[in-house]
Amino acid sequence: MEEINFNVDEKVDVTDVVCPVTFVKTKVALDELDEGQVLQVHLNAGEPAQNVPRSVKDEGHEVLKLQDNGDGTFELFIKKVGD
Repeated sequence: MEEINFNVDEKVDVTDVVCPVTFVKTKVALDELDEGQVLQVHLNAGEPAQNVPRSVKDEGHEVLKLQDNGDGTFELFIKKVGD
């Protein structure tokens, strides 16, 4: 596994919901963070892994990394931009 060179401030697991709720839960978690903090999102492969990073970028946040866990899930690391 690759070394992660940033600190995670908060984690959210959205593997129990489907789009668009995956993004809604991610957005709510981001709203609770301060600018510059990092959110780790545990999500399923497929639509969530494609749509959530795109939607986060559209909101103006920075996607630091999308990591394949090799088990049908991904870890998405997002840096909050703006407040």
